[in-house]
Amino acid sequence: MSRDKLELIRTAGPSVLPSLLMCDFGDLKGEVARLEDAGTRVLHLDVMDGHFVPNMTYAMPIVKGIRRHTELPMDVHLMISDPMAYAKPMVDAGADLLTFHVEAVDDAAAVAAEIRDLGVGVGVALNPDTPLSALDGCLDQVDMVLAMSVNAGFGGQKFNPVALEKLASLKQSHPELLLEIDGGINLDTIAAARSAGCDLFVVGSAIFKHDDYAAAIAALDRAIAGATS
Repeated sequence: MSRDKLELIRTAGPSVLPSLLMCDFGDLKGEVARLEDAGTRVLHLDVMDGHFVPNMTYAMPIVKGIRRHTELPMDVHLMISDPMAYAKPMVDAGADLLTFHVEAVDDAAAVAAEIRDLGVGVGVALNPDTPLSALDGCLDQVDMVLAMSVNAGFGGQKFNPVALEKLASLKQSHPELLLEIDGGINLDTIAAARSAGCDLFVVGSAIFKHDDYAAAIAALDRAIAGATS
């Protein structure tokens, strides 16, 4: 339980974070190895409870299983109604950065402080319809803001450009924060996200629909590098 991995995440940016929600869970160890070989520097894991979002995914056993097979930092996105009920178990399982949703809690600053006390990085996420003002009071307690460009819960949704406006505003007001985007990120959208100030780009289909993960990630990296500032 150390914040050392947070520095690895910081230095990785700008970076593509494969979303393991889209991987082949019948060969999880092999998928992680393929992603490492493709140059992945940070993994993104989406945890859903079927309550906060209308979908369910994996929990601590999967996080723990992945940790056994990689030293890569794990960015764990808690799309759940009670993030503090599972924060410590997730950290114990191997999470390095825990992101909770501002919509799921009454006091985001207090939740962020409790997660920080567990010794990991802290992120706060907000859905497309949630205004940036919902983050007032908690930004000094977090390391990262995740601007959702789709509603949390399912992959393959259409990109909502409102996330770009939020990223640009946060980059101007809080330049020290890591900024992440998730939802509909592909070769058509990733450069705009970088131009808006994004550091970390969660990508699912645009990697996992390809047989060659290395080529897919390299193409995304080129698009990031070619973005205008």
